[in-house]
Amino acid sequence: MTESQIGKLLAGLWSDLREPAILWQAGALVLCLLVAWWLGRLLQWRAPERSTDALKHGAAAFRRMVFPLLGRLLLFAGRAALRHWHSTSLLSVAIALFGALAGIRFAVYLLRLSFSQAAWLVAFERSIATLIWAVLALHLTGLLPEIVAWLSDVELAMGKYRPSLWTLLNAAFWVAMTLLLALWAGAALEARLLGAESLHSSLRVVFARLARAVLLVAAVLVVLPLMGVDLTVLSVFGGALGVGLGLGLQKIASNYLSGFIILLDRSIRLGDMITVDGHYGEVTRITTRYMVVRTLTGVEALIPNDTLVTSTVLNHSYTDKRVRLAVRVQVAYETELPGTLELLVDIARRHARVLAHPEPTAHVLQMADSGVDLELGFWIEDPERGSQNVRSDVSVAILREFKARGIEIPYPQREVRLLGAGPDPNSHRN
Repeated sequence: MTESQIGKLLAGLWSDLREPAILWQAGALVLCLLVAWWLGRLLQWRAPERSTDALKHGAAAFRRMVFPLLGRLLLFAGRAALRHWHSTSLLSVAIALFGALAGIRFAVYLLRLSFSQAAWLVAFERSIATLIWAVLALHLTGLLPEIVAWLSDVELAMGKYRPSLWTLLNAAFWVAMTLLLALWAGAALEARLLGAESLHSSLRVVFARLARAVLLVAAVLVVLPLMGVDLTVLSVFGGALGVGLGLGLQKIASNYLSGFIILLDRSIRLGDMITVDGHYGEVTRITTRYMVVRTLTGVEALIPNDTLVTSTVLNHSYTDKRVRLAVRVQVAYETELPGTLELLVDIARRHARVLAHPEPTAHVLQMADSGVDLELGFWIEDPERGSQNVRSDVSVAILREFKARGIEIPYPQREVRLLGAGPDPNSHRN
């Protein structure tokens, strides 16, 4: 719809407001909206839980657009019914506004899908769509230029600089749009980089973080001139930032630099099993400030990157994910050791997670006080699934086989003897 057509609609609406026929249009408008709302409630279709993501997104988009589209369709019918007797300028303006509302809701929903990790966009989706539609409605009705003129007349004193309220709002709008565009481009580039199997996982994370940081800096450099800010002031800001990093932010800067060092030297990667600062678990996330280590109990430890660089880290899967586990048991001195060692190896081979190569081994550790100490060693290649559960399974199998074969597991036995005990002192009282 062109501006001339909008102007004709507004002129017709202004003339209709002076005639009683406007009541018929208002009644038809209210009736169409009520029927559209009722039908929209009936058509709130939701995709089944087992549906594909495309079907779920399509159903969500349909729920957002069904009311304005039904309202627009019914307004078309109402205008066709009334135009033979009355002017329908109000209904024509409402048709344009409801068409714009449907398009805005769909566009904002697509924006939300693009920023799936932005929780604030999910919470304020309806508010953002309503705000954009309100601005468009003011533009279509011709009220926006008057509001802009009033905001331009309101000036705020900020030292020597006296910006108008409209200038500040316009600058905030462009800052938000530029940052949203930078975040969207950064998220798309990050998803593309993280999906590149030809690159190392650590390099993918590094490039993704750098790309997002560069895009944000570029967005700020683009939007500052639009706000009337001289870029030469950034030299002062850079000097102040350097002093701040040197004095109060050195620990934070150290964590960020350590994060890039870890990602670049590939010493720790996603999926590695590490032990650091008393925590043993799988590396599930690497950021520029900290690393997430998920322990086998489900607890997630956030380890600062500075700790990973300055302390000793045990990487159980640096070159090989295979881990050796050991189960110790003691048998009596009367036990036939060669046959028992072979039995222990056979028990380990039966477990599904125990590797055949390297083969399980059993050895005599020492001659203890109560019996002979034996050790059964075996390897697994999936420590992220837990290691104690494998030890437990093997230990239960050892106890079961020893009991069935009559192999004794000794335990300390002590006898207490009282030597040189005298007569009972109470025996001479009678």
